[in-house]
Amino acid sequence: MKKKISIIFAILIIVAIAGTIIYVKTKEEKPEEVVNQYISLISNQKYEEMYEKITDQSKQKISQSDFIKRNKNIYQGIDAYDIKIEIKGIEKDKEDKTTKVNYTETMSTSAGNITFDNTTKLKKENKQYKIVWSSSQIFPQLRDNDKIRISTIKASRGEILDRNGNKLAENGKISSIGIVPGKLGENKEENIKKISELTGVSEDYIKKQISASYVKDDTFVPIKKIAMNNTNLKEQLLQISGVMINSTDARVYPYGKEASHITGYVQPISAEILAEKDGKGYNSSSIIGKTGLESAYEDKIRGIDGVEIYIEDSEGNKLKEIAKQDKQDGKDIKLTIDADLQTKLYNQLKDDKGFFVVLEPQTGEVLALVSTPTFDANDFVLGLTNEQWEQLNNDESKPLYTRFLQSYCPGSTFKPITGAIGLTTGKITANEDFGYTGTSWQKDSGWGTYKVTTLTGYQGPKNLANALLYSDNIYFAQSALKIGADTFTQNLDKLGFNEQIEFPLNLAKSQYANQNGNKIEGETKLADSGYGQGSILVNPIHMASIYSSFANDGNMIKPYIEYDEQKANTQQGEILKQKVMTKEIAQTIKNDLIQVVENKNGTANDMKIEGVTIAGKTGTAELKTSSEDTQSGTLGWFNCFSDDMLIVSMVENIQDNRDGGSHYLIKKIRTLF
Repeated sequence: MKKKISIIFAILIIVAIAGTIIYVKTKEEKPEEVVNQYISLISNQKYEEMYEKITDQSKQKISQSDFIKRNKNIYQGIDAYDIKIEIKGIEKDKEDKTTKVNYTETMSTSAGNITFDNTTKLKKENKQYKIVWSSSQIFPQLRDNDKIRISTIKASRGEILDRNGNKLAENGKISSIGIVPGKLGENKEENIKKISELTGVSEDYIKKQISASYVKDDTFVPIKKIAMNNTNLKEQLLQISGVMINSTDARVYPYGKEASHITGYVQPISAEILAEKDGKGYNSSSIIGKTGLESAYEDKIRGIDGVEIYIEDSEGNKLKEIAKQDKQDGKDIKLTIDADLQTKLYNQLKDDKGFFVVLEPQTGEVLALVSTPTFDANDFVLGLTNEQWEQLNNDESKPLYTRFLQSYCPGSTFKPITGAIGLTTGKITANEDFGYTGTSWQKDSGWGTYKVTTLTGYQGPKNLANALLYSDNIYFAQSALKIGADTFTQNLDKLGFNEQIEFPLNLAKSQYANQNGNKIEGETKLADSGYGQGSILVNPIHMASIYSSFANDGNMIKPYIEYDEQKANTQQGEILKQKVMTKEIAQTIKNDLIQVVENKNGTANDMKIEGVTIAGKTGTAELKTSSEDTQSGTLGWFNCFSDDMLIVSMVENIQDNRDGGSHYLIKKIRTLF
């Protein structure tokens, strides 16, 4: 009997559990829950699941494919995301047997945030609430035959100006060469051939463009962009039947090759970058800075397009504005660059591989930055063919390589730095005579066959002044050894070596060791470092800042390129490194460098200009892979400064120059004073 009771009790428990399960499975969802679920599906772009939430009657009015297409086009077209609702009330309509859920809806779009009140009707089907769908479910004023339109209000990009207001990058016009297929005439093939020859665009490409499905006889089909001032080419093209030329807005670089390494260039935004910039105001028609200051100042100079979202009826009439975001024009950038000086220096160096860096030594204003050979930023706006791009990239002279951003072996232009460190640490004194050693020297037999050599033997004491005057390698090798590796590198660190110098463009770090970045290995390497060889590499802009300490009582001035009215008016710059040497030591080095120019025996005596006091140092850096290497090139340097101008310059492969190494640069720089 007890066994039967137990069995019956167990059965009752099972039935109860089953009943509970059945109840859970058939439990009705509340109307507001259904609406919330539907809104969540919109945010997750699950349009098929949204369709399953609407009534059968709604499905008879719109197919699944049309439903998906309409919702997808609207929501993704306006970049809708973060869609939320706040339920305000629920009403039952006994007459049509529906339940209304009233709510406030918010969403973020390409035109900003939208907030509006809406109502969703629900009806029961098979004991489940389903949405009575119409287009008003998307926006309350939207009817099934209406469309959502998005209008873009183009914003202008800020322009890049030099210190005098000359435009280095501007919003200008270019010419768009196009073909109207219906006007090519009977000699169609011949005309296409002529157009191809003149523009450099292949006949196959032209034929492909004019035979596209959208093209009609009267369609303007663009095939190439050219500069507005290319009048000769335009005149020739307009002689051919079917050619039409329109002007179009574009980024223009008036100084072309002269300033392209400074400005850089813009290009249409790629799909990959657009995805990275999602939510930051970019769209598929945006342009973006790719290199140079166009890239460095992108956030400041780019314009953010305005956007308007509105409802349009079937006849094209604007019915209602849903959202609007005003355009934000980009801000202009005024530079410290002097375009006239930039052009003058470029013309001096355009046939060489090298650079000029020019600073105002008291303020740190960058007056010119030249890198040669170069490229024309306009070519990137007009559009490079694959062949042109390959040619630029494979050019052995590296026209895309911005030389003033790199670091190089400085050769003898480093000697004043070694001298300043020696004086600062007390390891040498200015008047100390190291004694005559001839033009070849080694510390001891432990160096094996390795010797430090210098070009010029000279009479008189072997002190700092004479060592700079005659550019004595041996003196500065001995100085480095007296200073010691640890003290030498510690003081180089104080000058900003192994440090990322703050500048809008990314400067390569200056360094004194290739592998072990904070240590100079071995005596010979230390000795070579003393006269700017070894593993010493210096960035030219950093070098200019170091040299500014000789003109500013021992303070390194911070280089800057965005014009600052206050600094310009007060003639006071920002100090990058304070008191890297005493005022007295700075003056000592400066006086010695003046003699390098003024004294007839000085290596830079041909820089002497009557009435102008100039301090300078020549330098030649040998790029040898070994002591037996005779094939690697030689860098020719000349650094100099007056009261209002500091110049760091270099030319590659100076060994091929007939004008005497660094003196080749002096001839070019003399024209500036």
